[in-house]
Amino acid sequence: MSVIPYFGVFVFHVCIALGYVLGGVWNFLTPLVVFVAVPLLDIVFGRDSRNYSAEDYEELEHRISFRVVTVMYAALQLGFVVWGAYAVGMQPKALAWWEMLGLALSIGIVNGNGINFAHELLHKPTKFEQFCGKALLMSVSYMHFYIEHVRGHHVRVATPEDPASARRGETFYAFFPRTLWGSWKSAWELESSRLSKRNIPFFHWRNQMLWFTALPIASAAALGLAFGWLAVAFFVLQSYIAIQELEMINYVEHYGLSRKKLPNGRYENPTPAHSWEAREALTNTLLIKLQRHADHHVNPIRRYQSLRVFDESPQMPTGYPGMMLLSLVPPLFFRVMHPILMEHEKRMNTEQEAISV
Repeated sequence: MSVIPYFGVFVFHVCIALGYVLGGVWNFLTPLVVFVAVPLLDIVFGRDSRNYSAEDYEELEHRISFRVVTVMYAALQLGFVVWGAYAVGMQPKALAWWEMLGLALSIGIVNGNGINFAHELLHKPTKFEQFCGKALLMSVSYMHFYIEHVRGHHVRVATPEDPASARRGETFYAFFPRTLWGSWKSAWELESSRLSKRNIPFFHWRNQMLWFTALPIASAAALGLAFGWLAVAFFVLQSYIAIQELEMINYVEHYGLSRKKLPNGRYENPTPAHSWEAREALTNTLLIKLQRHADHHVNPIRRYQSLRVFDESPQMPTGYPGMMLLSLVPPLFFRVMHPILMEHEKRMNTEQEAISV
């Protein structure tokens, strides 16, 4: 496997810059590429269901070149946030309000994918990669994701206790406020529990949630002092767009899937059957294989280039960009997803019955 295709993700940053240079409606080039061109190209490029041998995976895991992509994305994202704030705040007469909106929308969409890159980095053992992941989350005001995702979501996935797992019949419009509040509340509870076990008081410099709350506010204030109040509005808007994009992905990743509760009150261990997959080759490259989500839950520290596909995972009808659009129309989303979900459950029940016999 070559790392070169993964550098293709930076075409989105080129689209942002090109749209700004061309001006006018071209500032909306990025959302057009992400949500129209990419889903269409997914059809052209088809699906990739390849799994590599154990020897190949071992070699892939240690290739430094794949880590360069994620670190570059972090650096570019921070740079584009500062540049976007400057462009909006220091050149208000050069940009119409709707051009500013297009620029914020474009950067927000690309930074939503940045949360995906943060997700990859935060699961890794090196301090530098975790630092880059936290910097990405700071740039979109979603730093508590570091705590809730690693210590909360991965433990409670596909259960009623997980605010990031969408329930069957739940629309995205109901899921979004529930997961925003639930994830934030869970992060505070998890961090409070960690501090309590170490006999550290709540108001202490080692309370990560205090830092994770203060740093995005400080970032917005710094941009405001440097470039004016429009820069603050830009920072808030692009953060909201990035967060909504992340939660749209969270919505589809585990929609309607549930782990069974055991007689002892605990839930069965997560398996590949508890995460949706999408095997579209193009979007898996642009999203550093986030769509091979089942393997991520089975092996959280496995690097993106090594993620596998599983036959027991339910398959989405298209890649994430298409699924995100579909989630915005609940009747259509349910009509497409529920038959697949029911067939998946039927197959899982049949296999479990066969095992028990």
